[in-house]
Amino acid sequence: MEAPTTDPNGAAGPLNVLVWHVHGPWMTSFVQGKHRYLVPYDGHDGAPGSEWARGRCDRPWPNAIDIAPADLADANIDVVVLQRPKELDLVSHWLGRSPGADLPAVYVEHETPREHAALTKHPLAERTDIPLVHVTSFNRLMWDNGRCPNTVIPHGVLDPGYLYTGELPRAATIINEPVPRWRITGTDLLAPLSEAAPIDVYGTGTEGVHTALQVPPERVCGAGDFVQGRLHGELARHRVFVHTPRWTSLGLSVIEAMYLGMPIVALGTTEASASIPADAGIVSTEPDILAEAIRQFIHEPGFAELTGKAARHWAQANFGIDEFLSRWDRILADSVETHRALPTR
Repeated sequence: MEAPTTDPNGAAGPLNVLVWHVHGPWMTSFVQGKHRYLVPYDGHDGAPGSEWARGRCDRPWPNAIDIAPADLADANIDVVVLQRPKELDLVSHWLGRSPGADLPAVYVEHETPREHAALTKHPLAERTDIPLVHVTSFNRLMWDNGRCPNTVIPHGVLDPGYLYTGELPRAATIINEPVPRWRITGTDLLAPLSEAAPIDVYGTGTEGVHTALQVPPERVCGAGDFVQGRLHGELARHRVFVHTPRWTSLGLSVIEAMYLGMPIVALGTTEASASIPADAGIVSTEPDILAEAIRQFIHEPGFAELTGKAARHWAQANFGIDEFLSRWDRILADSVETHRALPTR
C-alpha cells in the first residue's frame, strides 16, 4: 500500500477510511471531511442493509460510498474506524486483516458504560494498538480504559442556521425508541414536565409514547421521525427544547437545538452540565426546577429568544465542524503513520 500523501505542514492527504453507519448524526459530521469513506452495505438495489452493513441509507454524504463486504478484501483501505466490538471480528473476517496489527484502526466510543460506571472495563482496555476516542469527557471518565491509549474528540455539528421562531407555545424533544429505553432516556419524566407545557416528541418509535405515559396526546405527542432538514424547521417553531436522558452520551440533538437558537431545559446528568452554560438555558437534576423553567420560557417568549441566541453562540464556539474534522484528520494520520513505523513482521 502506498503511503498517504502529506502537505508541507505534515497533515495526511485523503485516506480510504472504512467506517460503519451506526449513529447517523455523528456520521453525517464525520463524512464531511476530505477522505473517501467506505460504508459496508449488504442490501441490494436500494433495499435496506443489515445491522452490520446498513450502507448510507440514501443519505447525501459527500465522499462516502457503499461497498459490499465481499469487495472489502480487494479494497485499498488505509485505516478503519470501529464503533462496536463485533466490528473487530468483521474486519478480520471480511478483509483477512487484523485491526491494529495488520491494519491501522481507531475505535470510537459513543456510549456510557451499560453496567457499573466505576467498574466496567472498556472492550479495548487491554489493547495498546488501537487508540480509543470518546465523544465526551464524561464517557472517558466513566469507562475503565485500562492500558488503551485514549482521548476525547467532542461532537462537531454542521450549522443548520438560525431558524428559531418559537411561535408554538410548546416544548420539543428528540428521543429514539422512548418506550423501550424508558428511564435511560428519561421518558418517564415527560409526563410531569408536560404539566408545564405540551411536549412534542420526535424520533423513531415515538408514536405511542403518550399511551405508555398514560397521558393524553394533547400533553405528550409522539411526532414521529423526520428527515433532518424538515426536523430542524419543526423544532425551531417550538418555544423551548427539553433534554431528558439519565444515562446516555450527550445527544447531538441538544447541540443541534442550540444551533437552531432554541433555549434549553436539560436534566443535569452525563455531559449536559459541561455542555450547556447557564445563559443557554436551565440544567438541573430536580424535575420541579425543569418544569418551572419550561413554564417560564413558554410565558416569556422574549426571554426564550435571548436565551436561545446565547445557546447558538455557545454551540458555534464549542461544537464547530471544522475543529471536529481537524482533530479527526490528526488522529487518522497519526494512526496510519504509527502503523507504518512498526517493524515489518
